Amino acid sequence: MSVREDIGGSPLPDGWAAPAHQPGAFELPTTTFEERAHRTMARPFARRAIAGATDHAVSLTQARFADVDHETLRDQGRQIRAHAIANLPDYLEQWIANAEQNGTTVYFAADEGEARRIIAGICVDENIASVVKSKSMASEEVALNSALEGVGVDVVETDLGEFVVQAMGDRPGHVIAPILHRTKDEVHELFSKMAGRDLPNEAEELTAFARAGLRHAFLTADGGITGGNFLIAETGEVMLVTNEGNGRLTSSVPRVHIALVGIEKVIPRRRDLAVLLPLLTGHGTGQQITTYVSITGGPRRDAEPDGPEQTHVVLLDAGRSALLGGEFEEALHCIRCGACQNVCPVYRQVGGHAYGWVYGGPIGAVLTPLFRGQAEGGEVAQATTLCGACDDICPVRIPLHDLLLGLRRQRDEQGEVPRREQMAFAVWGAVWSRPWLYRMTTAVGRGSLGLLARDGVVSSRVPGLRRWTDGRNLVLERRRR
Repeated sequence: MSVREDIGGSPLPDGWAAPAHQPGAFELPTTTFEERAHRTMARPFARRAIAGATDHAVSLTQARFADVDHETLRDQGRQIRAHAIANLPDYLEQWIANAEQNGTTVYFAADEGEARRIIAGICVDENIASVVKSKSMASEEVALNSALEGVGVDVVETDLGEFVVQAMGDRPGHVIAPILHRTKDEVHELFSKMAGRDLPNEAEELTAFARAGLRHAFLTADGGITGGNFLIAETGEVMLVTNEGNGRLTSSVPRVHIALVGIEKVIPRRRDLAVLLPLLTGHGTGQQITTYVSITGGPRRDAEPDGPEQTHVVLLDAGRSALLGGEFEEALHCIRCGACQNVCPVYRQVGGHAYGWVYGGPIGAVLTPLFRGQAEGGEVAQATTLCGACDDICPVRIPLHDLLLGLRRQRDEQGEVPRREQMAFAVWGAVWSRPWLYRMTTAVGRGSLGLLARDGVVSSRVPGLRRWTDGRNLVLERRRR
């Protein structure tokens, strides 16, 4: 008997049943960073998995660029992105003109709500009952899936990791690797419930099970929704990179293709990809080049055997244009490779969900307050050690360290810093700006901690230090004589 059940409402082939949706890890802004972080830190597997996977990703990136003039490539990448953003209105105008000449219908969404209304409207107007989606962080930004389901459209995420988090009622935990925080056993349990039988707990078997259902979804969907890694101004094209082929199927098999792309993704020329593509894939997955590079230039022509009948591109602003020409403009240079997450000591401990919105790690600590406002997202700019590791690895040299400091200053200026914190730093600044008080307080602190230490380690839950010693040991360095 054929089952048409819901993984977000998707049509499924014989032998499938809908999984029970589980509570998601994505929290409402009423929770704090500390509360969300504790949830991840309470899961030992998640902490080990995130640290292990990010270590592996950094090793792959280092190996990828070992025999390449990496620093020069990064310089070139920065120049391309800086030039594109500095001239964004002109390049967007050029891209729109060329895209429309190619037969693409272009829309501009000023905010998240408008993006949802435009895409839902296209689906209603074109009688689209089901859509397949390729991985898209922009669609996560605007909460697109729930908007489509609200107008009766079935939605299936087709990236394997995104498919899993959708079925679990979860959210992606990493820009590149959405289920970094999930175990194979959890995926096995989920897929077994969907199959109505106990599947072999082997990666190949689980992948084959997902592939069967996703292939059915590709062949029956009326619409395909993707993001876009770059908008090429000189040709009016959208470039998409994937490793699973789902992006290519999503953009070519259904009769209607819709792409939701941030306005900052525009680049001047196709030849700029010779620099940006190796930087994106090398810093994202350590590959020479990703498995699939798809460049779409409108609906299929009369002589072409396949491709969509219609192509729609929705250009998303949602706070981006407000950054142009300002202190935080360089945040728009980001190419969403996830490298800064991989090296961040905070992200490696707490994972992506602790940041409370779509993006985690250093780039999330920058984009969240910029796009959501200081009142809702300003707290996460504090979630950094300011070690500068993110600056050192960013493929386009975004000065994330400086942007984070700027956001901290902005948070203070807008009155979002708790009064207690303001007073504490005012006292600390007044004391440590005087050499004699600095020497006296450090001597008192060193002596007090020395009384509490055992073999140079303060590990007991000492009043005043519990927030530190609850989660780590405080190691005292012996003074050199």
